[in-house]
Amino acid sequence: MKNNEQHLASRRNFIGKSAAAAAGILVAPSLLRATGFPNIIRSYGKPDSMINGVQLGVITYSFRSLPDQSAEATLKYIVDCGISAVELMGDPAESFAGKPESTIDRRAMFGLYGKQRRGEELTDDEKKQMADMQAQSTAYNKEVAAWRATASMDKFAQVKKMYNDAGVQIYAFKPNAFGKDNTDAEVIYGLKAAKALGASHVTLEHPSDDEQTLRLGTLAAKHKVSIGYHGHEQQTPTLWDTALKQSKYNGLNLDLGHFVAAGNTDPLGMVKAKADRILSMHMKDRQNPEHGKKNLVWGTGDTPLTEVLQLMSEQKYKFPGTIELEYEIPEGSDAVKEVQKCVEYCRKALA
Repeated sequence: MKNNEQHLASRRNFIGKSAAAAAGILVAPSLLRATGFPNIIRSYGKPDSMINGVQLGVITYSFRSLPDQSAEATLKYIVDCGISAVELMGDPAESFAGKPESTIDRRAMFGLYGKQRRGEELTDDEKKQMADMQAQSTAYNKEVAAWRATASMDKFAQVKKMYNDAGVQIYAFKPNAFGKDNTDAEVIYGLKAAKALGASHVTLEHPSDDEQTLRLGTLAAKHKVSIGYHGHEQQTPTLWDTALKQSKYNGLNLDLGHFVAAGNTDPLGMVKAKADRILSMHMKDRQNPEHGKKNLVWGTGDTPLTEVLQLMSEQKYKFPGTIELEYEIPEGSDAVKEVQKCVEYCRKALA
C-alpha cells in the first residue's frame, strides 16, 4: 500500500511538472527563446545534411529522369533525400514564376549532350534529332528572353520561402541566362532571380572566353552575386586563373569527378590550392582516362570522394559539396533512391 501511495505521489509530481512546463510554453516565450527551444520545434522533421561541418547539397539536375520537374515536386525529391541545401536548375523556379513552357524533350536533349561530351559519335538519326532540338531551342530562347524582360522577382521570393519553410536553403541557381548569346538584361535578370532565391552564386559552364568572364564578373560585382564557373573535361589547374583575376565575384564551381576524368592527377591539391575561391563543388565518381572515364556508383571509381569530404571537414571549408547523380540508375531504382545512397556514402565518409 505504501509503495502504491509513493507511486501515485510520484505520478502526481510528474504530471504537475509537465503541466508547469506546458504552461511555461504558453507564458514564458522569452525563456524558451533563450534555451533555443523554438528552433528545435521549427527544425523537427526537416532535413539536415550539414555533416561534421560539411554542407552537403544536391544539384536538381540529379532528378532529371523523374517526370515532374515542378518546383514543388523537386522540393519533395530533395527533402526525401534528407538534403537541406540545393543548387537549383533554372526550370523549376522559372516555371513557377510563369516562364513559357517548352515543347523540347529535355531528357532526350540532355542525353545527346552527354553523349557528345563523352566523345561518343551520334547516329544520323540522333544528329537530325539534335539539329531539330537546337532549332526549337533557338526559337524558344527568344520567347523566354521576352518573358524575362518583365518577369517579377516576387515568385522567386515565394520559391525561396517554400524551400526555406521545408528546411532547404538554395545556395546556387543555374538558369540558362549567362551565355554569350544572352543579353546583359538576361544576365542581370538571372542575378536578381538568384538573389531573390537566397542564392550566394549562380553557376554556368566555363565559357573559355576571357571577354565573357570579364563581362559576367563585372555585372556580378554590380549586383553582389558571385559567378561559379563549372568545368567538364576541359578542367586544368589553371582553367579559372584569368577569370579569378578579373573579378572577386568570379569563382569556381569545381567538378571533382570531371577533373579526374580529364587526367588531372592531384584533385585534392587542386581543392587545397583554390579553396578560397571555390563557391561550390560537384561530386561524382568518375574513372581516370586509363580506366575508361566512366561515371560509376560512388566508391567504385577513381575520384577521391571520401578523402575530399574529410579534407573539407578537417579544414573547415565553407563551400558546399554538391551531389550530382550521373551514373546509370539501376533497374528497379530511381533518382531519389540513388541520391539517398550518395548521401549515406557521405555520412559514412564523415563519421
